[in-house]
Amino acid sequence: MDKRAFHDHAHKILRECLRRKGIEYGENTPVVKGKLGKPSLSEHPNIHYNLSHAEGIAACMVSDCECGIDCENVRDFRPNVMKRAFSEKEREMVESAPESERNLLFFRLWTLKEAYVKALGIGISYPMDTAEFSFEGENIITHIKDCRFRQHILKDGRYVVSICEIENTAT
Repeated sequence: MDKRAFHDHAHKILRECLRRKGIEYGENTPVVKGKLGKPSLSEHPNIHYNLSHAEGIAACMVSDCECGIDCENVRDFRPNVMKRAFSEKEREMVESAPESERNLLFFRLWTLKEAYVKALGIGISYPMDTAEFSFEGENIITHIKDCRFRQHILKDGRYVVSICEIENTAT
């Protein structure tokens, strides 16, 4: 599928998720955008959603709190992105990992950062290197308060989906 097809598929997933909450979603559903463009349902201010799509995958989440989701297909990462968006500790973690694990580790960290800034509604204008993550087994370790992070690695490491929910919406 092309990018537009994955985008459309993400909206179909959103439509199904909202239908389960008794909300009909379509082209005429009133949507408002935050000051930096994050969409929300004008008639349902307590329902939050976020979409993501990449080559081979589309993802959606619906929550009672501000949320962000990011999905990526694991591929060769660009070191310049890591230099700009990762903390020193994160760069060291990726660079010291066995070569066979570096791409997956990069995208695990990248999708967590993306999910976080999408939950905040500010996008990549956020200083991404200040949102720092690491792992202890399956646990995601971060200094970021009032957020819940989850991550799913799919298809034997071919895709990563990361989710962030802001627990304290006063943030």
